[in-house]
Amino acid sequence: MSGETGLERLDSFAYRHRVAEVMGTPLATARPGATIAEASRTMAAKGISSLVVVDERGRPVGIITERDVLKAVATHRREVADVPLGTIMSSPVATIRSDAFSYVAMGRMDRLRVRHLVAVDEHGIGVGMVTVRGLMKMRSSYALLVGDEVDAATNPQDMLAAKMKLPRLAGELLAERVEALGVARVLTSVLRALTERAARMAEQSMIEKGWGAAPAPWSLLLLGSGGRRESLFGADQDNAIVHAGSRDDDPWFAELGKRICDTLDAAGVPFCNGGVMACNGEWRHNQAGWEERITQWIREADGKELLNVHIFVDFRPVYGDIDLATRLRAYLRDQAAKSPRFLHAMAQAAGDIKAPLGVLGQFITKDGRLDLKMSGLLPLTSAARILALKHGIEATGTGERLRALAEGGHMSAVEAASLQANHELMVRILLEQQQADLAAGIPTSNRIDPKRLAPDDRDRLKQTFKTINALNWVMKNALSSV
Repeated sequence: MSGETGLERLDSFAYRHRVAEVMGTPLATARPGATIAEASRTMAAKGISSLVVVDERGRPVGIITERDVLKAVATHRREVADVPLGTIMSSPVATIRSDAFSYVAMGRMDRLRVRHLVAVDEHGIGVGMVTVRGLMKMRSSYALLVGDEVDAATNPQDMLAAKMKLPRLAGELLAERVEALGVARVLTSVLRALTERAARMAEQSMIEKGWGAAPAPWSLLLLGSGGRRESLFGADQDNAIVHAGSRDDDPWFAELGKRICDTLDAAGVPFCNGGVMACNGEWRHNQAGWEERITQWIREADGKELLNVHIFVDFRPVYGDIDLATRLRAYLRDQAAKSPRFLHAMAQAAGDIKAPLGVLGQFITKDGRLDLKMSGLLPLTSAARILALKHGIEATGTGERLRALAEGGHMSAVEAASLQANHELMVRILLEQQQADLAAGIPTSNRIDPKRLAPDDRDRLKQTFKTINALNWVMKNALSSV
């Protein structure tokens, strides 16, 4: 049909598979001081058309293609063999995270008009090569390139325009029977991209407005459902900053946090009602400050503080110095695992939530709806989080935590699979309700109308609530040995 948009031609492959699944490995590399002769021999021996030039840590700094070699021959003639790659390489080289979805790679290639992307890990080290040919071997059609639209955004309005495409995108994915948690990961990937873009824009604006460059390395953390890769519609801001500076550097980071949060709000990611944002001082510390904060939580946390702990524990770095986040994760893991009182307090808070079922098994609703996040998703994700903390599991995703618990012998494989299925069911029901509310012009929320559920889903949800009630016993038994 003429006039059909990319979204209407949506191919869910690009939203199912990550770059790591389509990239070529191992990555063929060379150092800048290597000669054209050496590079040509390597390319010929491996039967490849390009070679990535990397620094001493393995981070891509350029790329050499067959065309670059031919140009060098024309320029240097007889001396070409000894010309170092650093003088003729194309730089900088276009890169993409290996855990990004394939649709982002497609969009980046199209926007930059390149045929190669170097896949890098979370430390920026090259791990593979993505080519147009490799992507087309896996699938021959293009999908809507939402993620890369965010990456190319120059202002909050551009970011908002990309975000506004998410409801239709999610609807298409659900219609193509993409798993609900897979859809949530796509939605989260865009939230992550928005957060990272806001950080880059804020950092640049700080320089342009006279604040100068950062006084110390720093990292922006995405917390809560964003950190678990389980965000749905209407996700608000949950973020924090960790930096390597002193407390005297806080004014710079305070201004940075404000700019990040303001940009996200203007881009359609609203301020957190609970104030869990880097623009607020309690969510912005240096390494020692965060360690002090974690220690305080472990010793004294109760009530609202415990809710903040649950949100923080799921953090993932989205921009900046990842080593800061890694050290913070290690400290949190080690301190939590040896703090029985802390784990018991977290379990008590999670265990206070009761399933919305009456004595006859009927749903208990308010104004015809029930809060599926509070009644089902929150106690399930909390249980997985607490058990992961107890056993020193670093994964942040609920499914990843459940798998790790089963693999470590802390939960049966059958039990873990059942909880994962319950998680998938609740996320799908909530996504479908949010889609229906959007279509009806109703603001999205975490409240569902049980009457709109198919009989099978209604029965499965009731059973899921009963299973989640039983999780209280699972946690109590698990923590009794602490």
